Amino acid sequence: MKFNLMIKNTISIAIFTILFSGGLMPPEKAFALSGREIMEKVVARDEGDRSISEMEMILIDRKGKKRVRKLKAYGMEQDKDSLSLMFFLSPADVRNTGFLTYDYDESGKDDDQWLYLPALRKTKRIAAGDKSGSFMGSDLNYSDMTSPDLDLYDYTLMKETKVKGKKVWQIKAVPKTKDEAGKSGYSKSVVFIRQDNLVMVRGVRWVYKKKRNKYLDVRKLEKIDGIWVSTEMHVTTKSGKKTLHKTILKQKNIHFNQDGVNRDLFTIRRLEKGL
Repeated sequence: MKFNLMIKNTISIAIFTILFSGGLMPPEKAFALSGREIMEKVVARDEGDRSISEMEMILIDRKGKKRVRKLKAYGMEQDKDSLSLMFFLSPADVRNTGFLTYDYDESGKDDDQWLYLPALRKTKRIAAGDKSGSFMGSDLNYSDMTSPDLDLYDYTLMKETKVKGKKVWQIKAVPKTKDEAGKSGYSKSVVFIRQDNLVMVRGVRWVYKKKRNKYLDVRKLEKIDGIWVSTEMHVTTKSGKKTLHKTILKQKNIHFNQDGVNRDLFTIRRLEKGL
């Protein structure tokens, strides 16, 4: 699921929730589906192919000061893998910064990510050990930009409830190893998955080895060409009740099945060329 359960259609990213189950019965007796089975359906959800969209990233610091960044994003499905490419359009200090991702479906295979920094004329490959780092100063990690490897987590269906009047599954996800927690940057996550469309709409993540949490809230969800897309999402980092930083992601002018989006677009050469 990206950030690409947000940023895969905004980032469809994998981001997650803090409520706990009030049920007393074991999940296998209380529910028709297990947490793992639901997450398999989430990852397999149709997120569109050969897409082009415009994005706005608003960064808000603890004093309320805003920085606004505009981007253009491309996405493509190749077999069961997902490819994405995005370029920063403004402001000037980040213009033509590019980010390329190969999100592999194969379990155990590390996803590939590259960041191009035009000021240095240098392409940096994001190592597995660096994916817990902040993506371009936002509240998203590099690990949030790809779908999770389901085999590396234990999933528990905590309860069925409602978010904004819609039925959801509340699922807890815990990394099976400390190595995975360190790579992702999270020690635990809880997500709310809408039952009618399999979209993650709210959540909380516990930041690994830090006394802070990240809260996700999908504010706008639209169906475009038959595909559910998060068109506005808020990610807030807090320590207790104190807000440390916030990122607002907005997406517009979303189009699927675009002829100009093909495999040749998702290369390091194209990443370095810019728009």
